[in-house]
Amino acid sequence: MVNLKAGTRPPWVGLGAAVWVQIASGNAYNFPLYSHSLKSVLGFNQHQLTMLGVANDVGENVGLIPGIACNKFPPWVILLIGALACFFGYGVLWLALSSKVQSLPYWLLCLALCVATNSSAWLSTAVLVTNMRNFPLSRGTVAGVLKGYGGISAAVFTEIYSTLLRNSSSKLLMFLALGIPVLCFIVMYFVRACTPASGEDSSEHAHFLFTQGALIALGLYVLTTTILNHIFHFSAPVSNTFLVIMVVLLMAPFAIPIKMTFHRMRVSKPEMHHQPVETPDSVIQEDNADKTERC
Repeated sequence: MVNLKAGTRPPWVGLGAAVWVQIASGNAYNFPLYSHSLKSVLGFNQHQLTMLGVANDVGENVGLIPGIACNKFPPWVILLIGALACFFGYGVLWLALSSKVQSLPYWLLCLALCVATNSSAWLSTAVLVTNMRNFPLSRGTVAGVLKGYGGISAAVFTEIYSTLLRNSSSKLLMFLALGIPVLCFIVMYFVRACTPASGEDSSEHAHFLFTQGALIALGLYVLTTTILNHIFHFSAPVSNTFLVIMVVLLMAPFAIPIKMTFHRMRVSKPEMHHQPVETPDSVIQEDNADKTERC
């Protein structure tokens, strides 16, 4: 890790990537979406289904090991473990529900569900701890924003389930088994620890207000579209449009590093006109300043 100047981009890129991971960490909330299919396809009674729900809750709430691991390993390792838990846990459930494998023992399904939902603890811990360390003066704000995105993850998954997956429990389990690991591999590079900026960033408060505003807008949007779709049963093109707009709102936090990139480009050009002569010392200082931009 290197020292960063105030207003550098890497921590904000990491926060934008953390939003997507935090949404993915809400996978445990999806049990009601496919539990009815487990009961009907696999022939479980209500008691067996309730015990599966207990396994779902146990896996989601066992976060001691991820917390300890987060102090010993880099964030990408924690994300990798969470991705593998999703792949194997939901993969076993998909094999059973889609009848690809016949007569899997009940205890194995309970274990698979527990492992699958435990991924939420690994994913959430990785992004929360990393971003709270990257913004030490705004730890409470960072935690509140990321927990807020985790809170609306159930609504996001419901929108995906009803629109993209056409209310198919089997497709949902495949989406969880493959989609979440792919997402983790994509953002793994961006969710990383940075040495906090040595100077105070005057725009940090405004950036967090924007992120919170984007969160509120996303929550209201998903709530409104879910209710309207349930009442009016929109056609596929309209529902797909709603889904695309939701994805755009999820991308909103990335507007902060993008804005910082273009703003820096604009302000750097006029300053060059006032420095017609560059000394070797000034070139070295500028080169060192550029290096501090990288995390």
